[in-house]
Amino acid sequence: MKLTWKEKVSYGLGAVGKDMVYMFSAAYVLYYYQDILGVSAIAMGVILMAARVFDAFNDPIMGVLVAKTRTRFGKFRPWLLIGTLLNAVVLYLLFAAPPSLNGSGLIAYAAVIYILWGVTYTMMDIPYWSMIPAFTQGGKERENLSTLARSCAGVGSAIITVITVLCVAWLGQGNERLGFRYFALIVAVLFFVFILITCLAIKEKSTVDVEAPSVGQMFKALLQNDQAMAVVVAIVLINSSIYITSNLVIYYFKYDFGGLDWKGNYTLFNTFGGAIQILAMMLLFPLLRRFMSTIKVFYVSFCMAIAGYAVLLCLMFINLQSVYLLFIPAFFIFAANGILSVLTTVFLANTVDYGELKNNRRDESVIFSMQTFVVKLASGIAALVASIALSLCHLSQDTESELPAIGGNVVGLRMTMTLIPIVGLLIAVFYFHKKYILSEKKVEEIAAKVRERRGQS
Repeated sequence: MKLTWKEKVSYGLGAVGKDMVYMFSAAYVLYYYQDILGVSAIAMGVILMAARVFDAFNDPIMGVLVAKTRTRFGKFRPWLLIGTLLNAVVLYLLFAAPPSLNGSGLIAYAAVIYILWGVTYTMMDIPYWSMIPAFTQGGKERENLSTLARSCAGVGSAIITVITVLCVAWLGQGNERLGFRYFALIVAVLFFVFILITCLAIKEKSTVDVEAPSVGQMFKALLQNDQAMAVVVAIVLINSSIYITSNLVIYYFKYDFGGLDWKGNYTLFNTFGGAIQILAMMLLFPLLRRFMSTIKVFYVSFCMAIAGYAVLLCLMFINLQSVYLLFIPAFFIFAANGILSVLTTVFLANTVDYGELKNNRRDESVIFSMQTFVVKLASGIAALVASIALSLCHLSQDTESELPAIGGNVVGLRMTMTLIPIVGLLIAVFYFHKKYILSEKKVEEIAAKVRERRGQS
């Protein structure tokens, strides 16, 4: 029986809630603890790095637990509901640090709660995506549902990016700490309600196996597939570069661009950037593909991103009066990020056939599990770099909101947001150009050889 409209909407709502929570934590936990609560930036960087890496290693373990689950409600929905409830509670605690805590006590609290947040998020995230084969018929239906869910996830991320700062200001009435607590409660409740709707509306129609490769299997497949290695290294460098900027952009608007309306300008900037990123994936990428190969589009995207960062750096050293000038570099950076996120997934898929031809083993599930690992690793690296920059620049709540146009702390922030990403992207493009050999013609040749080996026409 085909999926009903109710099932599709319910599953999409779950994706909205899930990525609202992820984006809220990923984008604002550093700002909340470092800037509002005064925790050492270096301490937060270490916590975020360690927790993200631990979370990445935790994914395969959670996959095994889900695979071994057998209940009358299915194997996925119990974990999805329990994980969501726990994660919603932990999310609230993450942004509701007790006022009595300070110093080492607050650092310990942040470390424990953030690691728990990662564990409980993985508890619901893996069954959410893994359950698709259990209630779809496969083929086009499965592909369409996956596309719908990814799009809804993007909507959830965009909502948080756009409204958080303004909602926190309104809810806290000038008290950011209180505002984050109230907003975290609202997000947590919405998250649980959306996933509850998913669990009630979706019925598992078949039993499917969850492939959960170990960390050892992931690294073994990576080391034996030089093309997968090339793509993975590129993903880490690209995402680390982009995430450094996304971690620091709120500090730029608050302490550098400044002004009484910095929250409105920050929201406007993120709204424009998010829209451009989505449009680039949906419209610009297909347009460019009409005229050039995927690898050429890849290089064009690198040029766009680097040019965007260069323009951003120049604009930072003039007396900016209007946020709209920042839309120029934002267009190139966000558009490039959207296209690169699509292409790295495509290139990673290309390495599967290559690995099968080279090693006589198809590591499809292992390679794609690796994508989650490296994205989380990049996120941890970026958080650590951003934290070190904040520590060296001495940017915190006691910094005046309107800084002079040129100052040591401001210059450091600007350089970290632009020059480090440029260097990271340049290393990525040169490494990729040297190592990656899977052109479209080569991919077709490999696919033909794989089919021939299997005895297919």
